Amino acid sequence: MTTSWNETRQIEAHIMGTANTGDALLFEAKLMLDNDLADKVTWQQKTYETIQQFGRRQLKKEIEQVHQQLFTQHEHTGFAQKIRRLFSKQ
Repeated sequence: MTTSWNETRQIEAHIMGTANTGDALLFEAKLMLDNDLADKVTWQQKTYETIQQFGRRQLKKEIEQVHQQLFTQHEHTGFAQKIRRLFSKQ
């Protein structure tokens, strides 16, 4: 079950919804006739989802690191106090 570069691009266009109408219809027809192609689409979609989840975790980790620096390091005390005042109940 090898996948050519052209097939990979077609699958991506299908998943992302970027194919033109004619190509999209042709790809849909191929999907109905080719179970291997349907499996490839499923696995490529799962791969994209995994990459997206990884990216979100990385971003959350980076945001948390910045938060820790801004609210725990002495040189950022003034900034941290201003932010706390903005969100405190007055």
